[in-house]
Amino acid sequence: MEWVERLNQSIRYIEEHLSCEIAYEQLGKIACCSAYHYQRMFTYMAGVPLSEYIRRRRMSLAAVDLQGSDAKVIEIAAKYGYSSPTAFNRAFQSVHGVAPSALRSEGIAVKSYPPITFHISVKGAEELNYRIETKEAIRIVGVSCPLEKEIEKNFAVVPQMWQNAAANGTVEKLAEMMDTPPMGLLGVSVCNGTDQWKYFIAVSTTKQCGSFEEYTIPAAMWAVFSGEGTNMSIQELEQRIVTEWLPTSGYEYGNAPDIEVYISPDPQNAKYEVWIPVVKR
Repeated sequence: MEWVERLNQSIRYIEEHLSCEIAYEQLGKIACCSAYHYQRMFTYMAGVPLSEYIRRRRMSLAAVDLQGSDAKVIEIAAKYGYSSPTAFNRAFQSVHGVAPSALRSEGIAVKSYPPITFHISVKGAEELNYRIETKEAIRIVGVSCPLEKEIEKNFAVVPQMWQNAAANGTVEKLAEMMDTPPMGLLGVSVCNGTDQWKYFIAVSTTKQCGSFEEYTIPAAMWAVFSGEGTNMSIQELEQRIVTEWLPTSGYEYGNAPDIEVYISPDPQNAKYEVWIPVVKR
């Protein structure tokens, strides 16, 4: 229950800062995880990306302000962090379907998105197969690309990176280099701290990196979940880990990257593992 309460504390932080900048790093601190892991948890549990939730809450309050005051649209735009009236109008219409100026007339329908409250939901559907492993540092070699701090902006970036790596021979070259566990092609999200976030396509190896980039995953305790199916099913497994396993597991996110291990990378018949860094609560 403490884990869920921390998530609800983060929602209170959002509510208190809707008229100023909301620091994702602070949300992570409240929930005792990184900003990256917080966004993943939020999206999986709330069913909407964090940035979209914040936008809906701000536009809900902006509609109330427009209906209940004589403030100019540009003033309300500035109140909710929009320096450009055009950007505010675009955000407002995407939520309410009408321009902000329309609310000066009576009878205009708008939408209201109330604050979210998290709670544990007991499902008990399908089993989850996992093991706990403590590993020393893992040296990986591969290619990387920068990631945005709002993780939904990366949804198109990572799949395109995999397509390019398969087409230009990178995947084949990396597969020849792997010689240490975890055995498989690795997708590694290095999104801890305030440094530039990166996504690696890599392998664990003792061989020279050559033209590839080298990175060392720090020693950590891992919850390792196995699965199989299409490559899309790995996202479903990650969602179940966050929404079903993590809240009642006795663990919380540790300070290390997430790892996806593609043991058999066939897009239609994949075998994979999801490695989540954890610490005991």
